[in-house]
Amino acid sequence: MTAENLSLKPELLDAIRRIADTEHLLVALDFDGTLSPIVDRAEDARPLPRSAAALAELAELPRTTTALISGRALDSLRRVASPPATTLLVGSHGAEVWLGEGSQGLELDDDQRATLASVREVLGEIVDVAPGTVLEDKPAGVVLHTRMADDDVAEDAVEAATRVLGERPGVYLKTGKRVLETSVVHASKGEAVEFLRQATGATAILFAGDDVTDEDALGRLMGDDVGIKVGLDFTQAQYRVEAPVHVAELLEALLRERRRVVAAA
Repeated sequence: MTAENLSLKPELLDAIRRIADTEHLLVALDFDGTLSPIVDRAEDARPLPRSAAALAELAELPRTTTALISGRALDSLRRVASPPATTLLVGSHGAEVWLGEGSQGLELDDDQRATLASVREVLGEIVDVAPGTVLEDKPAGVVLHTRMADDDVAEDAVEAATRVLGERPGVYLKTGKRVLETSVVHASKGEAVEFLRQATGATAILFAGDDVTDEDALGRLMGDDVGIKVGLDFTQAQYRVEAPVHVAELLEALLRERRRVVAAA
């Protein structure tokens, strides 16, 4: 173990060395709470500089693909993450996908647009009476943010929204850390991971994420894949780090090992 890796457990370092040897590596990462610390205002999030630098260098290596899989809309993800040009992007929990120039944008049909408008109306009425809650519009959904609300207000707001929208046809709900995600498109980070595996021909995937919705992706990993939970919440991931600063160390360790493999090829 080197000085740079003092916070990473030996078994995680061993897993990094193993996956670095794969033929085609896919490094897929959540953004908020993983590359970036959680902040009160979503627009203020930025990747930690060390993580951003390591991701950019990984993206340049042969037989190595990088991807961000986020609950954010793609436009929001691009603004805050400033990803490397070759990094693949999945937004809105899988509803939006960008694989490079020529990728088709998300298009809703008339029924989906009407449903989305009704969902926003419901959530808007809740926000009007729940101080500290705010809405975020996405191409396929609306997010109820409760991070700046008192705990009891946040709980009541999410409960009210779930009660009204939970059984509504064509509406899909996901809970996360102080957010309730609504969407009129059925998608998940798990489906996104499987799609990217096929699209890139990856022989192994390293995925890291911190939120409840990232468990969908962690649950789809298999074989030689490596799943990492960021934080102390319950997880099905094989490995864990405590905070985004440790993700930076993880990516730097992976970069060193992958460079070694590429140089030896």
